[in-house]
Amino acid sequence: MQSPLSNPPMPAAEVNRTLLKDGIANANIPALLMVLYQMTGEATWLQEPFAPGRSPGLDDNDSGQLPDEVQTQIRTAAEEAIEAWLAGKPLAIERPSNLRLAEMLSVAMTEHVPEEYGDIVAAGMGYDLEPTAGTAIAADKTAIVIGGGVSGICAGIELGKLGIDYTLFEKNEDFGGTWFENRYPGCGVDTPSLTYTFSCRPNDWSMYFPLRDEIEGYLLDTAREFGLYDKARFRTHVEEARWNTATDQWDVTITTPHGKRETHSADYLFSAVGILNIPKYPQIDGLDEFAGEVYHTSRWPAEADLSGKRVAVIGNGASGMQVAPAIADEVSRMTIFARSKQWAAPFPQFRKKVPEGVRYLMQVVPLYRAWLEQRLSWTFNDRVHGTLFRDPEWEHPERAVNEINDAHRRVFTRYVEEQLQDRPELIERVLPEYPPFAKRMLLDNGWFRTIKKPHVDLIPEHLAKVDGNTLFTSSGETVEADVIILATGFQTTNVLGSYDIVGREGQLLRDHWGEDNASAYLGTLVPGFPNFFILLGPNVGSGHGGSMIRNIENQMHFAGQVVHCAEAQEASTVEVKETAYTDYSRRIDDAHDRLVWTHPGTENWYRNSQGRVVAITPWRNDAFWRMTRSPDEADLQFDHRQESSGAA
Repeated sequence: MQSPLSNPPMPAAEVNRTLLKDGIANANIPALLMVLYQMTGEATWLQEPFAPGRSPGLDDNDSGQLPDEVQTQIRTAAEEAIEAWLAGKPLAIERPSNLRLAEMLSVAMTEHVPEEYGDIVAAGMGYDLEPTAGTAIAADKTAIVIGGGVSGICAGIELGKLGIDYTLFEKNEDFGGTWFENRYPGCGVDTPSLTYTFSCRPNDWSMYFPLRDEIEGYLLDTAREFGLYDKARFRTHVEEARWNTATDQWDVTITTPHGKRETHSADYLFSAVGILNIPKYPQIDGLDEFAGEVYHTSRWPAEADLSGKRVAVIGNGASGMQVAPAIADEVSRMTIFARSKQWAAPFPQFRKKVPEGVRYLMQVVPLYRAWLEQRLSWTFNDRVHGTLFRDPEWEHPERAVNEINDAHRRVFTRYVEEQLQDRPELIERVLPEYPPFAKRMLLDNGWFRTIKKPHVDLIPEHLAKVDGNTLFTSSGETVEADVIILATGFQTTNVLGSYDIVGREGQLLRDHWGEDNASAYLGTLVPGFPNFFILLGPNVGSGHGGSMIRNIENQMHFAGQVVHCAEAQEASTVEVKETAYTDYSRRIDDAHDRLVWTHPGTENWYRNSQGRVVAITPWRNDAFWRMTRSPDEADLQFDHRQESSGAA
């Protein structure tokens, strides 16, 4: 099969040379070297004096730490090679082996990338395209998708490829999910735009880390391009999904926008409601009687006006760190209640636009875009994973989980001290005692600059009580406020808590799991709930960094393959066996017990009330990718009752 990166996407005569030259002049040197190697076949581009050096910081290493004259030599050679390719010269190395891809990424990253990682690089670059084989699905099969966020869009795209007719129910007025609901100032993604993209639909992003409006626009455009609007019913709330043993279908009860209750049935059910959809409201005495306005970041009102007001921000997690800097210069006084301390890494790409020439280069030379994406995927998805294991021999478990983790601690500590050197009294208030990465690493988008402002106070306590406009800290200190912003996140361990799911023998999924102890085979299947697939389910999100889109795509690919297996066996139902489910849950727990997220004394939103990690995966991304390529049919239970009984 010819590589999708082999041929130019546009005729050479139509290429804007001015923009292209500008793009090459500003391109990332490590990624450009990979392009040069494939276009010319000359291995010298991967060796001294051209091999990049390690960046001293956490930026993209665009210069490769190479002297200006060497960079110029690389860019000149790249321009010549690209022009030859545009003129029709084929790539000298059209399809590197998977091992070679890992070796190339090692050069581009200036560090060792495991050999087996070449498999996911090949898949990410489109070298190993997997067949959809949609014709294998019976034409009369139907599905219901609950949720229209990233997971629901992904489900709709894949079901379309499989040829399965479906209906999508979404409680909001449009697609977008989290990105439809979260409209607070400063809302954006902490993952590079190139990786926060559906693999089937590359996008011309304007920023390296896009803000909410651009992300939502991309999601809506994707839904439109793949025909999802024709399948969607908005402002429709799902009340219950109940398995019907008589029909071997799911009966889904909904409330329409006009308040009417309806029941719809389908062979397969895909729950795409995610884990970031039920706001978490803190229990604070007197909050309901607050004399001013109260906004949860995920329910931000369009008419909100903070100009000249005294504002209290409750929480300093991801949403708190985004909203506080965004509104700081608008308010007259800001008080931040930061009960927990957070690690925040330098963020040199904050609000940085992708240069127009570089955007054009990615369109004209998809191979460059592919290598840039692979570098970012390794950096933000899996680079630190191997450093997060708890070393039982490590001498200082109170501050780190191993020697490398302790080195990370020194780097991040030094950064905090540099940012707050003129306000040393703040360092003690914000510097965490727990190991780096025990909570999801946040990005400094102006947080440290904000808490230094003269009209901003950071209180390292929780808000204990509200009386009128007066707020009381846990130590009894008082603050006056006109607006309270709840940056308190979501009920992440209450998986699928927005509607009831009733499986075989009337079993409620909530009872099967317990109040906050969700578990699923590959985050997707639960025994006793046939033909039911969970997207972004338990232990699927990434705690060590990276885009959740890839894992959702992996799950949906796996779900499609499970459906294929059921159809091939002419089975009316398919579900995971109890033994496989239990074994996978045990493997998940054993893996987490060795990782930083279960470090004693650490609290994070990944864990339930018993301390078990529910929300995130312990696996490296390529490991989960392998697990979801093809189902192990020995782990699945197929039911042929309808066929054997002669039922319709």
